Amino acid sequence: MQTRTLDISLPPLWQAGLRWRYDHVVTATAPTAVDLFAGAGGATQGLRDAGFDVVGAVEFDSDACHSYRLNHPRTRLWQSDIRSVSAVRMRSELGLRVRELTLLKACPPCQGFSTLAGGRAMDEQRNDLVHQVVRFARAFMPKAILLENVPGLARNRRFGELTEQLSELGYSFGSYKLNATIFGVPQRRNRLVVLGVRSRRANISPDIWEILDRHHAPALATAGEALQRLSRLTRKNDPLNRHRSLNKITAERVKAVPVGGTRFDLPPKYRLRCHDELDSKGGHRATASYGRVRLDLPAPTMTTRCTTPACGSFIHPVEHRGLTLREAAYFQTFPVTYDFVGTYESIERQIGNAVPVEMAKYLGIAVLNSVSKAGLV
Repeated sequence: MQTRTLDISLPPLWQAGLRWRYDHVVTATAPTAVDLFAGAGGATQGLRDAGFDVVGAVEFDSDACHSYRLNHPRTRLWQSDIRSVSAVRMRSELGLRVRELTLLKACPPCQGFSTLAGGRAMDEQRNDLVHQVVRFARAFMPKAILLENVPGLARNRRFGELTEQLSELGYSFGSYKLNATIFGVPQRRNRLVVLGVRSRRANISPDIWEILDRHHAPALATAGEALQRLSRLTRKNDPLNRHRSLNKITAERVKAVPVGGTRFDLPPKYRLRCHDELDSKGGHRATASYGRVRLDLPAPTMTTRCTTPACGSFIHPVEHRGLTLREAAYFQTFPVTYDFVGTYESIERQIGNAVPVEMAKYLGIAVLNSVSKAGLV
């Protein structure tokens, strides 16, 4: 198989001898990573693009595991509830010594911390999965830890408990509230990112671009530009090139939404009673429902219902339909060659739950720079 030199900026000590093959990093000098709560593998793909050898992963959802294995066949995947996985045994089976792993990445379930949860009662057991990061950190003592979640986590008591326990293990932290658009992702997606380095003396900059050692950020990518690129890259007979089937009245409602419009632009006969009731109470509720993606702006956040018009601004910019699964995946910056397994609803959920690939790549580079600067190479 042909090889090519990795074409992104990495710290000099990581560049030495590093070669990239399309399906795997092939030298022993590559930094290693373990991906917790791996989903369908969006973060794994981004970390691989940044130069990591993702040697292990943990995921519970069976369809997401099938998708993960399809795209990352050489990564050891534990398909299990993370609470039943022995972190010490996992490290041993991966052939890693304590303190040898470069990066432990984790993206625990975030729905309980999201503003989209509204007034629903939080699932305390799912929210407590955040603490599994500490258990795996103790077993591996990686050089770096990367946590990605919704900004609401920072307001939860578990966030303070997590960072305090990791600090006791010797990690220094920087935390960032970032929008994926700054990394060239054509989607508005606010996230909390925590970067920890195993050094009490590490001085982690509050500016992510200072860590990345780059003079400028990628250009803002709009949904229109992304869809135009996708049209040139579309695979023949791509199974993801399909949108959600709509019943007659929903199809008529979608057709009635003007370009750049929202549900507020619908004629009275197409307005939903539930929306009228919400509007009568004042405030702003369900404002994105039945909205069109704007061509001149980044797409909205891809959620677990990211191709369902009733659940957000997920109507195609000009065509009378919802987004296709491939369009949603492309807004998440998955390569067009990335495949997913499962029912339509399962694939939609896998896409919405993913870390945008380009975002994960840049964060991976930030990790490498931080580890190098801390002298942990």
